[in-house]
Amino acid sequence: MIEKTFVVTTKLGIHARPALELVNIAAKSKSDIKVSSNNQKVDMKSIMGLMSLGMYNGQHFTLIIEGEDEKETINSLTKHLIDNNLANII
Repeated sequence: MIEKTFVVTTKLGIHARPALELVNIAAKSKSDIKVSSNNQKVDMKSIMGLMSLGMYNGQHFTLIIEGEDEKETINSLTKHLIDNNLANII
């Protein structure tokens, strides 16, 4: 299991379009991927789950990944979050 914590850095937060991009990356993974924030934990492969977190600027969230391709998955998601100025690692 891998856990990595981030802070949302984009002014608009992680709204529908970037959330869908993250869900699409997660959907390619064989691992179980959860997002934890504000005492909620949701499946990252669910757009409704991810959107339910709000994901506003400054919000902290943790990715929790467990499975056979967890390292590749955390690397892909981290790269996407940072390269698209959505979030930074804490």
